[in-house]
Amino acid sequence: MQDKVTFEYAIIRLVPKVEREEFFNVGVILFSKRKKFLDFKFNINPNKLLAFAPELELEQLNNYLNAWKLICEGTAGGKIGELEISDRFRWLAACRSTIIQSSKTHPGLCEFPEKELQDIFEKYVL
Repeated sequence: MQDKVTFEYAIIRLVPKVEREEFFNVGVILFSKRKKFLDFKFNINPNKLLAFAPELELEQLNNYLNAWKLICEGTAGGKIGELEISDRFRWLAACRSTIIQSSKTHPGLCEFPEKELQDIFEKYVL
């Protein structure tokens, strides 16, 4: 247990019609302070998008979520991308009332945040 570090993650959801509160998972953001790790994986299933909201454009949603990835890396996002890693995570995982929302954050312990991110992504998104 000595090699394990704490991490936090949130599931990213697509809520095409906010008033209906229906959603499907499209990504995972994971943060580990001790490992100085922040990353985001996403995948929008085009068939689900078509079933939930045929009026939304897949390319536009992918561009929006790619911006989240760049903010995690600290390579874009203006002032937000320049924030400390923990502040970038908090900003991205904050509650929103838009069509892209995040779950509450969940804690855990792991040795390798990259592997944990992949495991959570496969379990809840794919």
